[in-house]
Amino acid sequence: MSGPAANPSRQKLTLAIAAALTAPGLVVRITDAHLSHPVEALIFGIAIVGAAFMLSWAAEVAQLDISAGLAIAVLAFIAVLPEYAVDLVFAWKGGDAVERYGAACVPPDFEGESPCALALANMTGANRLLIGLGWSMVVFIAWYQWRKRQMPDREIKLERSHSVELSFLTVASLYSLSLPLKRTITLIDTLVLVTLFIAYTVRISRAPSEEPHLVGPAQWIGTFADTSRRLSVLGLFSFAAFVVLLCAEPFAEGLVETGAELGISEFFLVQWLAPLASEAPELLIAGMYAWRLKTSIGLGALVSSKVNQWTLLVGSLPLVFAIASGSLHGLPIIARQREELLLTAAQSVFAVAVLANLSISVKEAFWLFGLFWAQFLLGAVVPESAHGVELVAVSILYLVLAGFVIARQRHRVKPLLVDGFKTSYAELARAD
Repeated sequence: MSGPAANPSRQKLTLAIAAALTAPGLVVRITDAHLSHPVEALIFGIAIVGAAFMLSWAAEVAQLDISAGLAIAVLAFIAVLPEYAVDLVFAWKGGDAVERYGAACVPPDFEGESPCALALANMTGANRLLIGLGWSMVVFIAWYQWRKRQMPDREIKLERSHSVELSFLTVASLYSLSLPLKRTITLIDTLVLVTLFIAYTVRISRAPSEEPHLVGPAQWIGTFADTSRRLSVLGLFSFAAFVVLLCAEPFAEGLVETGAELGISEFFLVQWLAPLASEAPELLIAGMYAWRLKTSIGLGALVSSKVNQWTLLVGSLPLVFAIASGSLHGLPIIARQREELLLTAAQSVFAVAVLANLSISVKEAFWLFGLFWAQFLLGAVVPESAHGVELVAVSILYLVLAGFVIARQRHRVKPLLVDGFKTSYAELARAD
């Protein structure tokens, strides 16, 4: 642990502010107050942000009681719980519509985006934000700190033990390239991806325990006696999970209705605004690690989050859809979502290729950041009717660049996969 908190009063205030952010959402939800849809979306979105911060702090402190690798996975999983909640709400609504109306995710005479399309929109947006903004942000912050301290620019290097996350992410990314070729994400896909997630969790649970680097309120809570600390963590988990479960559905509905009322694309709001709100704490914590030049910790947590999202989150969607629809049907993929899935998978393949040598340079971070924004820039000049062409073009560019990077450092791929799947953590630790 990084030592006693320098200013406990400040950490208490920060924790109180996070709790206060959840209060309006809880009050509106419990009293069933009727507000305008934009106001509801804002209130419930802020509540989810506050809960997400508390989940992140609790997960960080939990690292004191579990193995290092498992702690990273737990932190990454819990940090994206709000994202799971919002996404699964849409998958459930889509399945429920099929059971009620026998339609493709929508009631008769429905206007607007179907819940199934919105579930995939939320998932693809979250995945692309994590890499395009999150991974590159860690590098840019570290770059700023190097310049500020008059240190030479350097690459951010991950520890060899992060080969585990990257190896599983490689398999998940390559498998994900098959999803755009299908009409549905099936229960077979669920089986493959969830099995991959379980294997990943088992693998990293074997990592040795080590002293975590806590920041913010997590640092203060980490100074408590064992029993008090564990009860505090349990309390934070329970309260934050309660807030997320209570506010996720009205937040999702509020976004959709806000788009309809204000003439803003509900697809756009669900794909980008919802993930940005739910992942804000995770990105902030990674940024704080980068600010302190603990870049391997910050980037490692985001890589682990990507594994979670690209295996368990994607795999959960058809399962929830099937349960809600009372069938064995997979989650439908419309034409536009095939292109979104292709772009998301291609970005993931390129990102894994970049990190195949366990490092990322400022130049490579600019590629991740620039290509992420390219879809929006092209979207501004390309007619709506050609929107799919723009997404496919960026996808092809991602894959071409990935091929170039892998060809250039192909000698590193096999050692990475061997380390990820076979090498013991004791040997990986000695190498680090």
